[in-house]
Amino acid sequence: MRNDSRGGVAQMQRAAAPPGAAVAVRRGPVALAVVILVLTQLMFVVDTSIVNVALPDIGRELGFSSPGLSWVVTAYALTFGGLILLSGKVGSMIGPRHALVLGVVVFVTASIAGGLAPSAGVLVAARALQGVGAAMATPSVMVLLMGITAPGPQRSRAMAMFVLAVGAGAAVGLLAGGVLTQTLGWQWVMFVNAPIGLVVLLGAVRNLPEMEHRRTSLDIGGATASILTMAALVFAFTSAADRGWSSPVVIGSFAIGALALAALVICEGRHPHPVMPPAFFSSLRSAGPLLSMLVVPAGQVGFLFFTTLLTQQVLGFTPIQTGLALVPFTVGLIATNQLTPRLLPRLGERLIGSTGLAGLVLGIAWMALVAADANTTIVTVLLPSILLGAGAGATFAPVTAVIMHQAPAEHIGAAASLSQGLQQLGGGMGLAVLTSVLSATGGLEHGLGATLLATSAFPLAGLLLFGLWARRVPAPATAPA
Repeated sequence: MRNDSRGGVAQMQRAAAPPGAAVAVRRGPVALAVVILVLTQLMFVVDTSIVNVALPDIGRELGFSSPGLSWVVTAYALTFGGLILLSGKVGSMIGPRHALVLGVVVFVTASIAGGLAPSAGVLVAARALQGVGAAMATPSVMVLLMGITAPGPQRSRAMAMFVLAVGAGAAVGLLAGGVLTQTLGWQWVMFVNAPIGLVVLLGAVRNLPEMEHRRTSLDIGGATASILTMAALVFAFTSAADRGWSSPVVIGSFAIGALALAALVICEGRHPHPVMPPAFFSSLRSAGPLLSMLVVPAGQVGFLFFTTLLTQQVLGFTPIQTGLALVPFTVGLIATNQLTPRLLPRLGERLIGSTGLAGLVLGIAWMALVAADANTTIVTVLLPSILLGAGAGATFAPVTAVIMHQAPAEHIGAAASLSQGLQQLGGGMGLAVLTSVLSATGGLEHGLGATLLATSAFPLAGLLLFGLWARRVPAPATAPA
């Protein structure tokens, strides 16, 4: 669901293609290489949603508490979002092809371990390791895609395939998760990555080119501090649901998070190439769109997580029915995503993005009413899903375009990675907060409606941040290549 308008795509392409990134070895046809890269991206996108439908089965079999179950989603998001800020530079140093192959190997190994997990702790650890692999490989997908395609129709077709994979991935994940969980068992939402990853690895080794390496300095301190900050805060919010807000564990976790945040600020102010440049947060004009990219995914992840619990544990849907009930979300997303780039030059990013964010707020609030209604049916679940998906499709392209446009030229690459990282981290942190809300409002039987209503506060915050401080992106002088 990370998309771009044409202006944003052009800037991401300049950021993705490193200077002097000449291809040293052409190993196979360009079309086949593009298919491999798109399949790689699809695998990672699918994994963000495929586990959602399986969550009730996972919770029952491995003995997760309701708050603890959120870690199945959060562990992946934390490592993915935290390490992607650093992994792009690592890929430049060891070569994007090597980084992609290494990341996929880690991802597949973790997937197999997750499917074999005998306990909740092992599964959460495997999900975290999956996030590490995804973070290592994801930045290299765009770099290689830009490196192997020629400007013009060839690159345009490749980018269209890439965007389609990103948009369709959520639907594929939801449907596949329902089918696999109901027919083969929840373990197969993890095992399915093994054959796909093997195809990717064989294709990458045989068909993807080697590209020029670059020397750069790594901001390990900043990356470590950012992950520790997010992990401590997520652990604090999640633990509060079980232990209470006055628990020494909860208070200690908040304290660690605050100290790590202070360390992050210090590290980023001193490092020549920070993973999170302080200039991005020097004013609300520049920080507003970035912060909206942090809070909006929190609303979407919360919607998918709690709607899955609503449909299966309250309404008694099967996993397949749940997957089908959530497919309209992605259908609406793809439809508006295709329309948005045509409207941006005429209406501007602020208007379209704010309209999309308003759709997110209304869609989640509508689902909160559905959850509180004793006569809820599958039809009443479908309608807010469509509105929410349409809002998402109109949101991410304008917000990303504004973020990329206002980033200083020397930090465009960092802006691209930070935007992706904030989406993952926002989803993880938001779900931790909302899990505490669910516990405080009565749990699954009585608190889902109130929790979904609280979920709508995240896109509402994004609407205020983006609507007040986003700047219009000037139309490009020439059509992007």
